[in-house]
Amino acid sequence: MTRAPRAMVVAGVMSGTSADGVDVALVRVSPGVETPRVKVLGHSEFPYTKVVRAAVLKAASGEMKTAELSRLHWRLGAVYAECVERACLAAGVVVPTSQKRDVGHPVLHLVGMHGQTVFHEAPRATWQMGEAAVVRERLGVPVVSDFRPADMAAGGQGAPLVPMLDFCHFRSATRNRVLLNLGGIANLTVIPAGAGLDGVIAFDTGPANMVIDALMQSEFAKAFDRGGRVAARGCVVESVVKAAMQLAYFSAPAPKSCGREQFGAEFVARLRAACVAAGASPADMVATAVEVTRRSIYEAYARTCWPHMGVRAPLARGTDLVVAGGGTRNAFLMARLRESFEALGVRVKLADEMGIASQAKEAVAFALLGWLSWHGLPGNVPAATGAKRSVVLGKVSW
Repeated sequence: MTRAPRAMVVAGVMSGTSADGVDVALVRVSPGVETPRVKVLGHSEFPYTKVVRAAVLKAASGEMKTAELSRLHWRLGAVYAECVERACLAAGVVVPTSQKRDVGHPVLHLVGMHGQTVFHEAPRATWQMGEAAVVRERLGVPVVSDFRPADMAAGGQGAPLVPMLDFCHFRSATRNRVLLNLGGIANLTVIPAGAGLDGVIAFDTGPANMVIDALMQSEFAKAFDRGGRVAARGCVVESVVKAAMQLAYFSAPAPKSCGREQFGAEFVARLRAACVAAGASPADMVATAVEVTRRSIYEAYARTCWPHMGVRAPLARGTDLVVAGGGTRNAFLMARLRESFEALGVRVKLADEMGIASQAKEAVAFALLGWLSWHGLPGNVPAATGAKRSVVLGKVSW
């Protein structure tokens, strides 16, 4: 079904591979001359409770029984609905089912909900949990959810899906733009200067926060390395990094996507055991995990991004690396990335400097994708996911 595009207020809902909580972005999406325009009205972050996070991680590890999985699916629907309600209240956006009607305040029209990934094995299978019907009933607006399967059915990886936002919001006529997202997994979107959508490539480079967080939990009983302080006092075990980088995923060609299946508990256990064998301290382990993240991003840039931009935009005036995601809060990781990329003449910037808060970017992307799907417009970027064609993403709970 296609509809004439119109401006809408859309809640984008994202819960990433780190399984640490929910991001909600309230976004006004409007038709544009060439691509839709996005204006962020508000953004809120909601950590999962310890019980919910433990359940999500248990589901992702394959240890849950069918009844538990079903209950978690419905429970996450209620969690997402509550998060959207609270985000709307904070941003002054009216929820249709609310008894409160503030004259002049924007009204929520639609929800674009990614769901919680608990399994992703592209291109064969994927599962995002969170019952959209619960969200629709509680908020009184349609919900577009489960975005990955349509792309995978068309031969794609079902990821990354953020490149559509990257192209609409960050492209430049004169500068190459490389968009780096540091969530549980790191991914890159490459937009050569002046390129059309067919010139965009994107792929997951490997772990970003996932391995760092897992080691912080096992060695320090902390959810994450606040500010990168633990890594900053550790020393990198180079032999362990070199061994980790031999994993076939890192040298595989794009398009490609990954998750806990490649960089979950088994990968962490191997890395930790190698660090222990090398006599590393717990802080050294975390510093080594940061180096795996940095090196995998840097090598992916050198192997894939740089050649692509040289062919597609050889006369570009320069390249910007625009970074977003929770990993931007890790000052040690960010310093290492700046050191690496600025040595190449690449200008490193935060997404905040270009109109979208670093923490909000993925949620904004799913607001945009929800808007596109509602209007019957494609949301995938085939050159990024490997799909045979452009497709309308998601399923609608009316």
